[in-house]
Amino acid sequence: MKRRRALMRSALTMMPALILAGCGTSAPANVSGLRGVVGTDLVGARGATAADQRRIDRTVVGLCAASVWTKGECMRHGELRDG
Repeated sequence: MKRRRALMRSALTMMPALILAGCGTSAPANVSGLRGVVGTDLVGARGATAADQRRIDRTVVGLCAASVWTKGECMRHGELRDG
């Protein structure tokens, strides 16, 4: 019984600490994940040519697929792009 009580007390003490540790903000260790989502197509694209626009669209597709942008934002890009 004492062991169970000690275990319960330990768990109740550690839970808030573990939750708070997971809620911190810190810089990412590296940017490879973000680079994989965004890609490098946007570098140098100005939107002045059809090739530039395709590069911009490829970047948007990555952002939309990774849910960085909302569905509404992605649809808005498509609407602005098409019309």
